[in-house]
Amino acid sequence: MGIFSSINIAASGLTAQRTRLDVISNNIANVDTTRTPEGGPFRRSRVIFRPRVEQPYWRSPFLPETLDNGIGKGVRIVEIEKDKDAKPKLVYDPTHPDAIKSGPEKGYVEMPNVNVVEEMVDMISASRSYEANVAVVNGSKAMFMKALEIGR
Repeated sequence: MGIFSSINIAASGLTAQRTRLDVISNNIANVDTTRTPEGGPFRRSRVIFRPRVEQPYWRSPFLPETLDNGIGKGVRIVEIEKDKDAKPKLVYDPTHPDAIKSGPEKGYVEMPNVNVVEEMVDMISASRSYEANVAVVNGSKAMFMKALEIGR
């Protein structure tokens, strides 16, 4: 493991959390979007993360042998997927241009499946994770500076 590995790992976390914040912002921005190019209301998006690992795993001589899963190299974004399982909310507004014209749901408008409160909680979580990764970078920089002072 190189000297800058901790910074590289934290940088992958910074990139991932920034992307997560961008997706959350897009969800909040489209909370009232009833018409999309694909048709129908906007669907909430979410980011899927996976650990970034390389084979063979790096093994630290200081870790117990029972830890056989190794140490990863950070996080990566696998995909940004649409939440197609959640049903859109129905709001009664017969004057809306996207209101359903016939059937038992006549006059209802399909609204996006975005819950602003849930998005705000996710945004706080993402920003805290971002701050934690910044703290790792700052801690690594401080450690490198102390090592340089010792070497003088």
